[in-house]
Amino acid sequence: MSASPLKILVSGDVRGNFKSLFSRVSNIEKKNGKFDLLLCVGDFFGDNNDEWDKYVQKELKVPISVLILGANQECHCSLYGDKEGAELCDNVTFLGKRGLYTGSSGLQIAYLSGTESAKSSEVYFSRKDVDELVQSATSSKQFKGVDILITSQWAKGVEKYASEVDSLELDKNGSSLIAKLAVLLRPRYHFVGLQGVFYERQPYRNHQVLQETAHHVTRYIGLAKVGNADKKKYLYAFSITPLTAMDKTELIHQPKDVTECPYPVSEMKAEKPLDSDSQQFFFDMKPSKDKGDKRQRKNEADNQRKKQKHAQPMGPCWFCLRGDKVEKHLVVSVGETTYLALAKGGLVPDHVLILPIGHYQSTVTAPPETIEEIEKYKCSLKKFFKSIGKAVVFFERNFKTSHLQIQVVPVPLDKSCNVLDAFQEFASEEKVDLNEIPQHSDLKQIVRLEMPYFFAEVPTGEKLLCRIGKFFQLQFGREVMSSPMLLNMPERIDWKKCNISEDEEKQNAASFKQMYRPFDFNFT
Repeated sequence: MSASPLKILVSGDVRGNFKSLFSRVSNIEKKNGKFDLLLCVGDFFGDNNDEWDKYVQKELKVPISVLILGANQECHCSLYGDKEGAELCDNVTFLGKRGLYTGSSGLQIAYLSGTESAKSSEVYFSRKDVDELVQSATSSKQFKGVDILITSQWAKGVEKYASEVDSLELDKNGSSLIAKLAVLLRPRYHFVGLQGVFYERQPYRNHQVLQETAHHVTRYIGLAKVGNADKKKYLYAFSITPLTAMDKTELIHQPKDVTECPYPVSEMKAEKPLDSDSQQFFFDMKPSKDKGDKRQRKNEADNQRKKQKHAQPMGPCWFCLRGDKVEKHLVVSVGETTYLALAKGGLVPDHVLILPIGHYQSTVTAPPETIEEIEKYKCSLKKFFKSIGKAVVFFERNFKTSHLQIQVVPVPLDKSCNVLDAFQEFASEEKVDLNEIPQHSDLKQIVRLEMPYFFAEVPTGEKLLCRIGKFFQLQFGREVMSSPMLLNMPERIDWKKCNISEDEEKQNAASFKQMYRPFDFNFT
């Protein structure tokens, strides 16, 4: 099936500046040709709506078909007429409080007016509104998602894994119900207003890599107010082919800057919709179903936390810093939750390991403070190796090892561009299903706790991940690094054949510690 792309414009809060908006639209169309539709999020009406009468009385003409959301303030409600939706003047249509608009092209636009509140009013929405919208939109067995979602309020938590939103407190202003709506409707585009800023988030995934069938990504855009003094972007133009008319391969293409979904997906999918015919009121003596759901979700969360609590070693561990077995002469730096040590039987003299001080099996099971310090070590090591003309490769094998070890292997700078090809070539030869995952990926969102995996970060920025199967070679990472494309030392694949005396290890550790110290964040 094929269809011509639709040209869409989306505006932030108009706030009564109708002439400014429509003049801008007319100028854009003169330069770029006609657009099919203008969508408006945020406050359409403002404190002064004198211009509006001229459009209602047809003294001025709206140059494009416009769809708008409902009021966010009580004082604007009277300007909308029928709360279920209505044509307010030629070419301007109020969609209503919530629903799904399907154009003749097949383009589907889900919409939700107002802001989240427990109050009952035209300017607020509740969980019931969200549940009913989701139910109506996803009723078809062929449901893949919607093309566009427009809400005035922002989604809570949207900035996770992405660039920050300047000067906004989204924990206070964002809505967890809108986040849930986005998770369940899987919009390709989600537009919001009200906050007076322009924010274009990196696209995020609507599936978990290696665990779910691939879906399209969501692009989230916040728009500023029309005619704002700071000249922040308030009008967004794009082309879109309805997803019902797209080739699947094209639809699910994952851009390079894609991130994990920022919202707590498992919690939101697990929530049961409210029963529409059993609303709870203050004096209702029946047990609250919602409270039962919350209690169940709390129990599930507690169980999950218990599962994630790191296991204690069954016997002596070679890498627990406080243990008797760790070879402390190899340690070159100690942080608050992690430490750095030379690798036993390293490929090269400056081959090091990043390890947690506590006993955690993998990155996926390590707590946030440990992950944060691991990232600090990675950053400082990149700077250190760059200063001596080297690039660095990080890799982790969560298989047949009980303590998290991140291998840090330097390569000459002129070999850094070969690392990705080397991993992919060896993966192909050994039939390892090595997937490139987006640079903003979080392993905790991709990998289940019990899943064995191999993970690598290469100097050119790519991240590689594979689920470890039955015939995975334990020294896969060392095989790649030892290859002629990189270090050209195949005789050093087996670490046991690379052991040196303890005196030599001490000398190497002292040398590395002295060179690395200016870059060690524990001393700066």
